[in-house]
Amino acid sequence: MNNKDIVSKAIFDVVKEDLSFEQVQQLLENPKSADHGDVAFPAFALAKVYRKAPQQIAAELAEKIDGSSFEKIEVVGPYLNFFMNKAVITQNVLASVVKEKNHFGDSSEGNNANVPIDMSSPNIAKPISMGHLRSTVIGNSIGFILEKVGYNPIRINHLGDWGTQFGKLIVAYKKWGSEEAVRNEPINELLRLYVDFHEKAEEDKSLEDEARAWFKKLEDGDEEATALWQWFRDESMKEFNKIYDMLEVSFDSLNGEAFYNDKMVEVVEMLEEKHLLKEDQGAEIVDLSNYDLNPALIRKSDGATLYITRDMAAAIYRKRTYNFGKSLYVVGNEQSYHFKQLKAVLKEMGFDWADDMYHIPFGLITKDGKKLSTRKGKIVLLEEVLNEAIDSAKAQISEKNPTLENKEEVAKQVGVGAVVFHDLKNDRLNNFDFTLEEVVRFEGETGPYVQYAHARAMSLLAKADFTPDESHEYALNDDESWEVIKLIQRYPETIKQAADKYEPSVIAKHSIKLAQAFNKYYANTKILAEDEQKEARLALVYAVTVLLKEDLRLLGLHAPDKM
Repeated sequence: MNNKDIVSKAIFDVVKEDLSFEQVQQLLENPKSADHGDVAFPAFALAKVYRKAPQQIAAELAEKIDGSSFEKIEVVGPYLNFFMNKAVITQNVLASVVKEKNHFGDSSEGNNANVPIDMSSPNIAKPISMGHLRSTVIGNSIGFILEKVGYNPIRINHLGDWGTQFGKLIVAYKKWGSEEAVRNEPINELLRLYVDFHEKAEEDKSLEDEARAWFKKLEDGDEEATALWQWFRDESMKEFNKIYDMLEVSFDSLNGEAFYNDKMVEVVEMLEEKHLLKEDQGAEIVDLSNYDLNPALIRKSDGATLYITRDMAAAIYRKRTYNFGKSLYVVGNEQSYHFKQLKAVLKEMGFDWADDMYHIPFGLITKDGKKLSTRKGKIVLLEEVLNEAIDSAKAQISEKNPTLENKEEVAKQVGVGAVVFHDLKNDRLNNFDFTLEEVVRFEGETGPYVQYAHARAMSLLAKADFTPDESHEYALNDDESWEVIKLIQRYPETIKQAADKYEPSVIAKHSIKLAQAFNKYYANTKILAEDEQKEARLALVYAVTVLLKEDLRLLGLHAPDKM
């Protein structure tokens, strides 16, 4: 039970004739200063019912409330300020963490329902840039958070592995490419060929016709075209997997655009059967005026299908395959109109489960205030950024702890973790500017700061050779530990909020606050002093290590024991 629940129950027992438990809960406030207690109740809401001044009501309530869970209840004007019984709360909170360990905050709310998460989705034959980082790490973290509240996440990398660019690539490869060059540096070489094609096509317009012809062959299942496409895809995936391995992100499905190629005919047939297709200047559209949306273009005048047709095929396939409880699309903010149209067309087709599809938008990463673009010179390669972050972490660790045994491994966990944490600590809808020096710092609101707090707490436990005992009652009642305890106590709510909002930053911010509160506690308290509360203080330190490690895990990061 959290503090608000305890206070709500104490007040409700007295006012149950006049206010519901939920109404009491909604009225409670968190005081801005610890001097005003842990929870405050404004008595204004009862003034009309009791026909008395709120100050008088507050004073009378204070007399009637059972105070056994509180150190004191203070009346300040119309407010009742509740000071929790620190020893009782601490004992309950620490007992829960010692017993449940990293499962503290788990729930079964999701009932094991499947949740496909469409995430990452780079284009074949193009490098993974910093621009792909957000979808990848936000999607991955949401997967861990949903798993913690009882869902079964299914991470889907909806690869951009189809389209006319493959016709262009095949032409470029056959005319100017070599197998050896592609094998040596798949992405760089394929990108070079792609750029080469565009430059030459400006001079020679017939190249575009050749490319269209080769893509048509690919669509028709031509053996040579298919073999080259498969090879380009496989070589690209090898490169992508290097980065996914660094980020420690894995996928349950790599079904990309090509996978749905033969599934779009059925979608168009269903639309025809339901008489939803209308002709407009030779193209076929679905009217969405009921939803205040522009018409959805389903098939162009040349018969080519579009993104929305493919996404409809994917949505229907995912519903049939996974019978999802909800389906998430972790895709940039700029696609929000597309997803509104996608859901609306599926609703028009009678698929009410479209209401369970959610677009999880996010803002842009900028560099020096400018948008990252894939045009020449502007691309910032994710692999390079991660390697630079690892080097920076290694240099700082060598300075702080030159004798650390597994320096390479820890530097990787800290460097990569710093980049991921920096992304996830920002509310996902916000744009943010990326500067490596700001990211890989051991001070400030950074990943390394949280990891270092965890390592510091672990070294205290090791020094004291402390292992918590489930049968022991650990109670503390000092003000320094109380700030830490409140953050631990609120953890289940924090998890629920992150899951409900699909917002990893809620977890990242909790980890920063907990690390800051612990560091303050560490600075002001002799944790290892030999007295009757030493074991309880160490149990608190243990609880901090459990939660910091779990916070970092939910973000897709490691918590090294030594740094």
